[in-house]
Amino acid sequence: MAIFDMAGTVVDEQNLVYKTIQKSFQEKGFEVGLDKVFEACAGKEKFFAISSLLEVIAPHLSINQVGSDIFSNFKKSLVSAYQKEPVAPMPGSEEVFKYLSDRGILVVLNTGYDRTTADLLFQRMGWVKHPYIDDVITATEVIHGRPAPDMIHLAMENANIEDANQVIKIGDSQIDVEEGQNAGCQLSIGITTGAHTREQLLQAMPDAVLDHLNELVPLLEERKAIRFSHIPFFPSSRSGKPQARTSQSVKW
Repeated sequence: MAIFDMAGTVVDEQNLVYKTIQKSFQEKGFEVGLDKVFEACAGKEKFFAISSLLEVIAPHLSINQVGSDIFSNFKKSLVSAYQKEPVAPMPGSEEVFKYLSDRGILVVLNTGYDRTTADLLFQRMGWVKHPYIDDVITATEVIHGRPAPDMIHLAMENANIEDANQVIKIGDSQIDVEEGQNAGCQLSIGITTGAHTREQLLQAMPDAVLDHLNELVPLLEERKAIRFSHIPFFPSSRSGKPQARTSQSVKW
């Protein structure tokens, strides 16, 4: 199984989510730079992200009250922004998904968004019935968001995968890398197409840092990471998709 973060990793939305967080804070009278938003919020479930940023810039304020107000404004603004602004698959995503799918590897997306926002992105990109995406896990479906491994564990449960050594994680933030490490994934990989720079990603000690999704294929082949076989289908219980592949015999 290969698990990809969404925004900034396989969804090119020009960091719109973090710009919207910044705007939501500014509308409440807080001056905060985008670099600070990236540092405090990247990859996190969005209420937790806003709470984390509020703790940094205004620790004397009530996170529950002020954070809830900012979060409510953020959710409305983000839906509006995603309906109006350009949103597209990240270059190389389709080719990588097909490469993995052709080799019997499950393709799963996970995200710090809630289900409503994730579904909106899928509609905008024409991914509602994507032939190569087997499951989508959102942060609001688990108890603990990143860097806890709950979303990865849920994806494994849905696919009847018991060994995290059969899973890789790819994401554009330090917290994505840490999520994969905490889940025990064989590879936890950063990518520089979103929130964090190469230097920031390296602080999380990933197994590799990519500058483009197409670099994933040669990385896996170089490490002899792909072995596959044709495996029967089974009904997915969580994703809403009628079928998904199980990769229990895939060795990473």
